[in-house]
Amino acid sequence: MEKHKDAYFRRNVAGVAGVEFFWGLGFPLVMESTFLQLFLKSLGASSFTVGIVPSLFVFCISTFPLFSSYLSRNHRYKRTLVAYLHMVSGLAILILGLVLPFFSRVDDVLLLFFTCYTVFSLCLGLTIPIWYNYLTRIFSEPKTVPGLGYMMLAQNIGKVVSSFFILKVVDIYAFSLGSSAWVFTTTGLLFIIGALCFFFTKELPDPNDPERDNLSFLRHTGQSFREIIRNRRFLIYLAADLDIYVILTVMSFYANYATGFFEVPAPVAAGAFVACIYAGSITVNIFLGTMNLLALKQKLYLSKGITFLLLVLLAFSPDYMTFFLISYLLGVGRAIRNMVYPPSVKKFAGKTDATAYFALAPILTLPIGSGFPLLFGKILDTLSFMGADAYRLLFACSALFILATLYFTVRTDYEG
Repeated sequence: MEKHKDAYFRRNVAGVAGVEFFWGLGFPLVMESTFLQLFLKSLGASSFTVGIVPSLFVFCISTFPLFSSYLSRNHRYKRTLVAYLHMVSGLAILILGLVLPFFSRVDDVLLLFFTCYTVFSLCLGLTIPIWYNYLTRIFSEPKTVPGLGYMMLAQNIGKVVSSFFILKVVDIYAFSLGSSAWVFTTTGLLFIIGALCFFFTKELPDPNDPERDNLSFLRHTGQSFREIIRNRRFLIYLAADLDIYVILTVMSFYANYATGFFEVPAPVAAGAFVACIYAGSITVNIFLGTMNLLALKQKLYLSKGITFLLLVLLAFSPDYMTFFLISYLLGVGRAIRNMVYPPSVKKFAGKTDATAYFALAPILTLPIGSGFPLLFGKILDTLSFMGADAYRLLFACSALFILATLYFTVRTDYEG
């Protein structure tokens, strides 16, 4: 079976790379985005409101996977399902862009934005576990990391192209509602076009595919949850992986830190910072992805060390030029994690269809994933009288949190 999958390796790489290139063109606008935080700030939103964006996103992609596991359980072939779910997510952003010009009051704009962003996040929550499972299904185990490396390389090339486009748009139009509406409309269309590339991939049946599941939603979910709770090695890995939520939170706030206290122009923060993030991702995709240097656990250690370093720089050595290095390191740290996560979950699950593991894992980490950015934003508002020192304090505390997760990284066992 593994050899049969390898026969379609290039075709599948091309298909998923096409998906991720088009999605990469839109990612800097709506996910892990400096554009969104600056767009909301331009409307007068508080730090707490800005913090709602990553918190809402994490909450939605952590809870709705419950339904994706049940929805996909009897679909032996996942390709059509994963393509359509990607399209629906893109449609939510497309509607935001098309409707935005008809609103002018700030409260109405914020309501529209959060409504559409919630729908986008919920749909993505349904999509991600099935997508992860599909990726680990169409590639053989030895070629999963290289396949993901090529895929993410295409995504990050799209992101770099998009980041310079954002810089130009923000430089010319700032964050006017008209230009923002056009940007969101384009992003939604790119997502929908990218989803069509899934139909180029080849999915093979697996003799180890599970039997048909006729359990109710509650019994199916309960059975999967009990299985995961008994998987101690997987739980230890999840605890080691918690630093991804620190990275997402930093991405949601550091651009306002740079523009508010270090005279970094908004177009630079919205465009050039993002370009540096994706340059870091491309570096990882080449050396740790397509070349597949280092084992999974070594990559896990590297990601944690880089995240700790960038937090130290944010807390103790922030200046105009340092922010570009920090952006690059954010890209490196996030890319390593995203590369390690799918094969790690698949390995710890030890089964052909690991959708339930991909679906339920975020539920277990939800308090940290959703709570961390909300708490970060709330404390920033409370300590606003401290100015930049409030950010420094929180970045330093985040670095201590990373050190705490190091214990679980040491105990993560890929060989057991």
